[in-house]
Amino acid sequence: MSLLKGLFAANCARSAAILIAIAVLCAACSSSADGEAGSGKGAVHEVSIMAPLHFPHPPSDEVMQLLEKLTGVKLDINWVPDGIYTDKMNTALTTNSLKKATFVKYTDYMFMKNSIKTGAFWEIGPYLDQFPNLRHLNDDILNQAAIDGKIYGLYTERPSSRQGIIIREDWLNALGLKKPGTLEELYEVLRAFTKEDPDGNGKDDTIGLADRNDLVFGAFKTLSSYFGTPNNWGVQGGQIVPEFETQPYIDTMDFMKRLYKEGLVNKDFAVTSKEMQRDLIIRGIAGVYIGSMTDVQRLAEEAKQFNPGAGFTLANRIEGPSGYHVWSIPNYNGLYLFSKKAIRTEDELLNMLSFFDRTMDKDVANVLKYGIENKHYLLKDGEVQLPEETSQLRTSEIDALYALMIADLSNPNVMKVGEQEKLWEIAEQYTADNDKFIVKDPTIGLESKTYDEKSVELYKIISDATYNYMLGNLDAAGFKAQVQQWKQQGGQQIITEFSEAYAAGGR
Repeated sequence: MSLLKGLFAANCARSAAILIAIAVLCAACSSSADGEAGSGKGAVHEVSIMAPLHFPHPPSDEVMQLLEKLTGVKLDINWVPDGIYTDKMNTALTTNSLKKATFVKYTDYMFMKNSIKTGAFWEIGPYLDQFPNLRHLNDDILNQAAIDGKIYGLYTERPSSRQGIIIREDWLNALGLKKPGTLEELYEVLRAFTKEDPDGNGKDDTIGLADRNDLVFGAFKTLSSYFGTPNNWGVQGGQIVPEFETQPYIDTMDFMKRLYKEGLVNKDFAVTSKEMQRDLIIRGIAGVYIGSMTDVQRLAEEAKQFNPGAGFTLANRIEGPSGYHVWSIPNYNGLYLFSKKAIRTEDELLNMLSFFDRTMDKDVANVLKYGIENKHYLLKDGEVQLPEETSQLRTSEIDALYALMIADLSNPNVMKVGEQEKLWEIAEQYTADNDKFIVKDPTIGLESKTYDEKSVELYKIISDATYNYMLGNLDAAGFKAQVQQWKQQGGQQIITEFSEAYAAGGR
């Protein structure tokens, strides 16, 4: 999805980017072919990076030193908590202080199109064939992220949809409930978790759903797709329509409004951070988390520190009025962009691309993915084993490095996992199952000049209106009035431009 193609990322208005200052690779890059451009032989380059931190701790010094040894560079990485990452990127962008390389979340990427088009970043497409790994990047994914047919970023690869529901299994068992398979069954689980003392302590101290101030990666958009809402934009009669003008979107707001009114969701969800949302699950206050299913392993581990008896399960098939649906993203969740202000010469750019190429080699890629053999993982018959007893160690020392990996899902140098944590394995299975009913954004790859110029300010109108409706501060007529304001201030022109581009594309 692209941002306003999501018009909905409550965090979108806080759009962001990660900045990487990289001056890369030297003689120790022995795994790259001799004679490749940017090999940087004879010099130690400093690689400074600003990266999003999705875990409580950055990688350990031991692992960082190993990476320096393998790549022959000096690493200087500024790990920025994911919750404030967008704000930090925006600050760097507006103050013209970007590092040499910048990580940009795909939900923020479209907000940067004007900067890209005006020459703030290097076009890297013409250089990729000079590198043994980068030359094999997926053309389809590169083209999904291309702007005016030009490639500016190295993508971090992700499945189409990891969205689903994480549930306290011990609470289900205590109340004699089964995993929900429909929206009404999901409501009943949330009601019971709030009203029927699922933890058995005799106190009225639990709620069903923990949510946060994010209309995309919080609960709202996943619930919305269950109701049958199109993914950011829909197509009706050959015309592009925004998701918030469809009935399923209204139905989703009504569902959330019901949860809020009945106290089945945290009362402050409209201003709750991701860290606070996770804390509600970890401390046993809430029993349901809707979002990325791969969060389950870490949530389960941390919850057991408060309650050793805490158990978790997953659900990904929630049947709505029109069957099974789940929203999807393009097959990347972010891009590394390269600042022209920070990178003055082509040689510097080649050095940076060479570093990223090196991270795809087997020795480096598997450190980024799994850590150190016999400490963080085991190797048996050529397959990686991820024992449960080393799970917490990986979380605290290794997992943050995943943000640095590019094209890892299709990289043949990344070793396969033969044995891993049970919950993570189930999450991966359900993620693959999601592919059977994903809903794509029909405007991916389409151009709208007005969208590029006004998407940030227009997003806020709909985001505010959606929250105010769910909180009971706005009725149906008031919400429609805000949609009209969105149209008058440029939204209608975006609809027209996307519809024309859609028709011209012969969709």
